[in-house]
Amino acid sequence: MIVVADTSPINYLIQIGCDSLLPKLYQRVVLPRAVIQELDHSASPISVKHWLSSFPAWIDVRTTRPSADPALEALDLGEREAILLAEQEHADLLLIDERRGRLEAQRRGLATTGTLGVLLAAHEKRLVALTLHTLV
Repeated sequence: MIVVADTSPINYLIQIGCDSLLPKLYQRVVLPRAVIQELDHSASPISVKHWLSSFPAWIDVRTTRPSADPALEALDLGEREAILLAEQEHADLLLIDERRGRLEAQRRGLATTGTLGVLLAAHEKRLVALTLHTLV
């Protein structure tokens, strides 16, 4: 299974200590270089910086071919490269949270899920326990 990820799902899963779910669910995750650059931003949390300094073996970083596709211009660089990489690699799944990016990916026929989808898949495989709390 080929899984490509945008910045947000990786970032959030690292911050909540659940990035280890990814290799259990998908074995390997492919990231475009732009996602690494976004994760390496000066304002990134310490947990993300630490993760980048000791890269997990289940991450594969790849370069995308440039594209002048106008449909991608409204997206940030990480989203653009994640969508392009998912297309180039014929990915089975694209991990992406942002609505605009997800809609563009789906318009292109890519299967998508986000951070919550990863957590739900992990819950279904009994890798994590999720509980719902009702606000009163």
